[in-house]
Amino acid sequence: MEIRAIKAPQTWKIRHEVMWPGQPFEFVQLDEDDSGLHFGVFIEEKLVSIVSCFIDGDEMQFRKLATLEEYQGKGIASELLHFILKLAKEKGLKKVWCNARTNKKSFYKRSGMSDTHKIFTKTGKNFTIMEILF
Repeated sequence: MEIRAIKAPQTWKIRHEVMWPGQPFEFVQLDEDDSGLHFGVFIEEKLVSIVSCFIDGDEMQFRKLATLEEYQGKGIASELLHFILKLAKEKGLKKVWCNARTNKKSFYKRSGMSDTHKIFTKTGKNFTIMEILF
């Protein structure tokens, strides 16, 4: 398993397949993708998990953390999350946050993130804002 920087378009296929398969492909292409940092997990040169990070001042939002279904449950997304949290600390950021699907809260809590209880719905999915402060 290797984590490395990738370009935004490399994230789109996994974003679409895992997170929003019922939406048009363009739905997963973010306006801010060009200003983000994107990382992927490769297993034998196959891209299996992705995340996109957006830094604003002393905080970072990560979005679209997704792992191909056949690779889920193997700790891959956890490794990727730990990688970006370490990166945030190294950059001296004070906060990392995300809009987490409410059914994935326990995943983020295991990595030390807290539920802010700021809940919203987007395209029929329920989300809560999770964060970690440094």
